[in-house]
Amino acid sequence: MTFLQTCRFSLVLLIVGAVCAGQTSRSLLAVEAAALAKAVESVTIDELRKHAEFLADDTLEGREAGSRGGQAAANYLTKEFARQGLSAAGENRSYFQGFNGSCRNILGMIEGSDPQLKQQVIVLGAHYDHVGYGRKGNSYGPIGYIHNGADDNASGVSGLLEIIDAIKRLPTAPKRSILFALWDAEEVGLIGSRHWISRPTVPLSRVALCFNIDMIGRLKDQRLEVFGSRTLAGSRRVLSETNTAADLTLDFNWQVKADSDHHPFFAQGIPFLMLHTGLHENYHRPSDDANLLNLEGMQQVTRLMLQTLLRYADGEDLGKFRAASQQENNFHRDQMEQPQQAQPPRFGLPWLRAAGDELRIVMLPPTPGSPAEAAGLRAGDRLVKCEGAVITDENLLRLQLMAAAGKKTLTIEREGEKEPLEISITPRGGPIRVGISWRDDPAEPGSVLLTQVIPGSAATLAGLAVGDRIQAIGGQRFANGDELGRLIATLPSPLEVIMERRGRLRVVKVETLPAEIGP
Repeated sequence: MTFLQTCRFSLVLLIVGAVCAGQTSRSLLAVEAAALAKAVESVTIDELRKHAEFLADDTLEGREAGSRGGQAAANYLTKEFARQGLSAAGENRSYFQGFNGSCRNILGMIEGSDPQLKQQVIVLGAHYDHVGYGRKGNSYGPIGYIHNGADDNASGVSGLLEIIDAIKRLPTAPKRSILFALWDAEEVGLIGSRHWISRPTVPLSRVALCFNIDMIGRLKDQRLEVFGSRTLAGSRRVLSETNTAADLTLDFNWQVKADSDHHPFFAQGIPFLMLHTGLHENYHRPSDDANLLNLEGMQQVTRLMLQTLLRYADGEDLGKFRAASQQENNFHRDQMEQPQQAQPPRFGLPWLRAAGDELRIVMLPPTPGSPAEAAGLRAGDRLVKCEGAVITDENLLRLQLMAAAGKKTLTIEREGEKEPLEISITPRGGPIRVGISWRDDPAEPGSVLLTQVIPGSAATLAGLAVGDRIQAIGGQRFANGDELGRLIATLPSPLEVIMERRGRLRVVKVETLPAEIGP
């Protein structure tokens, strides 16, 4: 089993282990997992290409809102909704909601399977219009040429259509209802989504969450931008857990701008999530063509969106909109992620390992003002014993010094001295077991953000770093940082830690000394 497979397996055990107590539960879970896997696999590059190439073809003349090309796109999309058997969720029992003359939103519904939860609605939306031939104010030029908008937003619409197809393949509909919305006139001021918010075809009180798919066709370096994760507590964890298959780097952006169809929902206090592969040199230019789409990347992002949507559609409690998100931006993110000021070293005992097969640990100059300097250690001293035991493992020595509850006696060899010297050093501060400090994040209960990883500590040796988020330890969840501290102090070594780094989950094992010491 590979390292990443181990991570996924451990994560699955952590999440569903308590549920699978009986054989019936295990069998049911296996059936549901198999059905989900087939649905996810049904999101194919060929289908994404087919939809994107149609929508971004010159014959649609850039899909400007209300234009003949926009109307042709709407007719194609309506046929897709009907083919998939979506319930009409527009006006007059149709898929359409008209506005501003010839503009049309396209709306279809999959009703939830749970008698109570189906009253809650998750909106999955993508705008299908673009800028036509381009003009001053909406094109970076040259204007007067067809702007096909392959990435903006034929890519997002194609992803939405594939998500519909995948969900319809499931043996049972999700518990919550899902409204699929294709917005018109986004490019002229989010008019379609704003119109729906002002004249909703589903009461806004029923809308629990909005997903917005806008520009997912240019994935580069496996990096995906995520917006809206601060609007619903725990969203970062959910996205990271559903990201284990794609293993994309997720950049969580706290800024919320009125630049796409999520914003009318956000302004109404409805939480949202938007995945976005970023701007590029073809944005709002005639060169945004289908041949430039990263279809493999589109598949990855669409599958991630599908799994995240289903996670929320089947969850027991989605939670409420975080009003604090309306005041948060990337400045607050940088403040939250600011590393903690480094603590003075306990011993101030830097060394290097001399070249050669034999372990030879040679002192560098002690840290000024440190216990090592006060005890008389010098650069060039060779460390040979700790508490009378020959030093055979450099990492073990680091852990012993970190964990020291009191004075340590080191045996050294010094140039010019015939016999080894014993030097006792009393370290600063209390013993350290793992070597981390953290902050709680109010938007992510049940995880902590690492703000310090002490050099040479067990955490450093395990590969933990400032900015990582710990989600579980020793197979146990925790409510907050205080509870994590108690687990660190009592769980046996090694500590299996599930951590998240920029949206990617990993399992690391932290080898520590005995558990009666602190974090």
